[in-house]
Amino acid sequence: MNIAFFTTKSYDRTHFESDEADSLHNITFFEDALNLQTATLVSGYDAVCIFVNNPMDEPLIAKIADLGVEVIALRSAGFNHVDLKACKKHGITVYRVPAYSPEAVAEHTVALILTLNRKTHKAYNRVRENNYSLEGLAGFTLHGKTVGVIGTGTIGTAFCKIMTGFGCKILAFDPNEKEEVKLMGGTYVDFDNLVKTSDIISLHCPLIPQTRHMIDRESIEKMKDGVMLINTSRGALIDTPAVIAGLKQKKVSFFGIDVYEQEDNLFFKDLSSEVIQDDDIARLMTFPNVLITGHQAFLTDEALQQITETTLQNLTAHEQGKPVDNEVTADKNIS
Repeated sequence: MNIAFFTTKSYDRTHFESDEADSLHNITFFEDALNLQTATLVSGYDAVCIFVNNPMDEPLIAKIADLGVEVIALRSAGFNHVDLKACKKHGITVYRVPAYSPEAVAEHTVALILTLNRKTHKAYNRVRENNYSLEGLAGFTLHGKTVGVIGTGTIGTAFCKIMTGFGCKILAFDPNEKEEVKLMGGTYVDFDNLVKTSDIISLHCPLIPQTRHMIDRESIEKMKDGVMLINTSRGALIDTPAVIAGLKQKKVSFFGIDVYEQEDNLFFKDLSSEVIQDDDIARLMTFPNVLITGHQAFLTDEALQQITETTLQNLTAHEQGKPVDNEVTADKNIS
């Protein structure tokens, strides 16, 4: 199968090139995103492979279908950036990588929590300037705190395990309750109960119409004063202006994100010499109690290897006419 890879970085190419010799596919890498302007590049390819920062709407899907593309392979678990109804209409099959080292994202979530709490980023900068003062660096002890986990799929469950190790009380919200979470001492509660009683709230659920802006002004008002809010899942789970208001009112005392609703225009790019036009993220960057990373939670060697293997397995099975569990469709309920 001939596959065109878009929005590729050096870390993508390193792993896919090492596996390509053992695969049945011919891969071409493009650094550019796949859009209406670059779509002509897919002529002669059977499949395209994209990441979460490459939106696929109906005009683009129709164009690549006309050029002969029959498969969109996602190098990600998330699929909300692809118009699945349009894919069905134009006869394009979509595959994803549903689980790749869930511990990688869970561990990055904990890194955000610990950095915000113990202010290690600030201490690092101080000490490099020979400033050893401890003023303003006080945090809180995680042991005994209540951690609300929204979404207990593979990543959410891995996160629960880690926080249990810290001695935290786990409250979970998910329509599909997991016995593993209960066995480790987690308690499933409704959404309102979770946001009202948690000291730390961490999001680990997919972005679907029902979860878009689930963290909004109303839910923030119900939270404890001084709550810590963490998102390593999907940016649009959070209404950013509502969180900004919560930070200004000191309702939210800590905010850590690895994802952002408008990240397509920002993340994975070096914009250090440009003026950022996004007012919301510019405002967030002014808060001393906000920590933002650029969608790097997944970025471990183990996760990249799993993404590579699963992506190529999806495409091989498709070419051989075998069923693929990782197919996503507009009418398939995926958690």
